[in-house]
Amino acid sequence: MGSTESGTESPGGAEATLASDRVLLARTSTAERVADILRTRIAEGLFAPGSRLSEEAIGGGLGVSRNTLREAFRLLTHERLLVHELNRGVFVRVVTVEDLVDLYRVRRLVECAVLRELGAPPYPLDGLAAAVAAGRRARRSEAWRELGTANIRFHRELVALAGSPRTDELMRGVLAELRLVFQVMPDTRGFHEPYLVRNDEILATLRAGDARRAETLLASYLRDSLGELSEAYARQLA
Repeated sequence: MGSTESGTESPGGAEATLASDRVLLARTSTAERVADILRTRIAEGLFAPGSRLSEEAIGGGLGVSRNTLREAFRLLTHERLLVHELNRGVFVRVVTVEDLVDLYRVRRLVECAVLRELGAPPYPLDGLAAAVAAGRRARRSEAWRELGTANIRFHRELVALAGSPRTDELMRGVLAELRLVFQVMPDTRGFHEPYLVRNDEILATLRAGDARRAETLLASYLRDSLGELSEAYARQLA
């Protein structure tokens, strides 16, 4: 059995999964590549918030040196995905309610500004459209974790409209932290399904060339999302 009752992988299951990731590492693998893999696997729930990361299991699974792995851990700690506890090891970070409020503050500042600063239409919306389509497929198949992934992708693609690699990098970290919140929420469907319709509405508004209206919709979207999520998350942590 590779899964625990909480839906996350057991240590043995994690090592086997990471072994399959070796093909992503060139012979000249770097800590950045290892960090990319671990970031993805944390977002997917392979390592749950609060869980300890075993150097032996992860290093063995990926076939990398301890020094490389420790550097990857350092990078992800800087991104606020991991925490190092003295004499205990490295753990996947548990986001606080205060952190969640701050994450949404950053989202409002960045995402709304991207729409506010868009030039004249038409806009390059293929990425947003693909994210909405992925969300619809996930809903039809009742794949609620995939629906959450599609929702995160929608916001990543929205920020990509700015054409700024620095903004993309900033939001990658913000959205990765946000995924830590959803990892511990019991009702993934309830938090993502209603927003699929709102994603579609924002996309349709941008297709119509009305970026100002899209910004208004997004601001309301983020306000409602924070209100619902912060209340439920506080109960979950209590």
